[in-house]
Amino acid sequence: MSAVIEAPSPLASGRTAAPAPAAPRGTALRSRVRPTALGLLSVAACLLLWQVAATRHWHLGFVSFALVPPPLEVVGALWALLQSPRLAQHIGYSLWRVGAGFAAAALLGIVLGLLVGRLRAARELLLPPLEVLRPIPAVAWIPLSILAFPSSELSMIFITFVGALFPILLNTIHGAESVDPRLVASARSLGTRRGQLFVQVVLPSAAPAIVTGLSIGMGTCWFCLVSAEMISGQYGIGYYTWASYTVQDYASIVVGMLVIGVLGMGSSALIRALGTMLMPWQRRSEAQT
Repeated sequence: MSAVIEAPSPLASGRTAAPAPAAPRGTALRSRVRPTALGLLSVAACLLLWQVAATRHWHLGFVSFALVPPPLEVVGALWALLQSPRLAQHIGYSLWRVGAGFAAAALLGIVLGLLVGRLRAARELLLPPLEVLRPIPAVAWIPLSILAFPSSELSMIFITFVGALFPILLNTIHGAESVDPRLVASARSLGTRRGQLFVQVVLPSAAPAIVTGLSIGMGTCWFCLVSAEMISGQYGIGYYTWASYTVQDYASIVVGMLVIGVLGMGSSALIRALGTMLMPWQRRSEAQT
C-alpha cells in the first residue's frame, strides 16, 4: 500500500499563510450603492403611484383617493410650514415632551426590567400589576392624566412615558433572563457581589436587548405624541396634525405625519448608533460571526 505524502503546512515551514485577497473596490462600492438606489427607486415609485391615484380619484374597493391630497400639494404645504416661525416652536415642544417621557421610561423600565428578570421576589411582586397595565392603550390614559396632573404639560409627558415604558421593560426583562448562566456562575465563584454582578455581568449581557427596547420605545413615544398633544391647545407637531384635521387641511395632515415619521426615525437611529458605540464587545462578536 502506497503512503500518502502530505504537503508541508505554512506553519511547519516557518512561513505564515498568505492573507485572503480583499474584495475588489468596485464590488464593495456596488454593494453599498445598490441598496440605496433600490430604496430611492421604490420611494419614487410609491410617490408616482400616490400622485396618479390622488389626481385621478381612484376607488379601490373600500379605499378611495377622492379626498387624498397629491404629493405636489403636500410639498406646497411643507414649504409653507418651513417658512412659518411656528415650526421651530412645534418641533421644540414635541422634542421636549418626547425626551422627558422617554428618559423617565428608560430609567424606570431598565431598573424594573433588571429586577424582574433576575430576582424571583421582584417578578412575583411586580410582574402581575405590570401585565395588567400593559395592554391599556396610551389614549385611554388621557382622561386620568388630566385629572391626576396639575398641568397639561405633565399630562402629555405622562402619555409619552406610558407609550415608551413597556417596550423598554419587556426587552430588558428578556435580556436579563437570557444572560448565560455560566457567566453568572463564574462571576460568583470569583467572589462577585450581587450589586457588582448586575453592573459587570447582567447589564453588559442584556445591553443589546435593552438597546432594542429603547429604540422601539422611542418610536412608540412619537406614536403616542398625537394622542398626548390632543390635550394641548398651542404647540407641538401632534397638535399641528390634529388641528389640521379639525380645519380639513388634508395636505397639512400628511405634512405633520411625515414630520413625525422623520423625527421618530432619526431619534431611533440615534439610539441604535449610540448603543453600537457603547457596546464594542457586540461589534467584535458580530464581526467574528
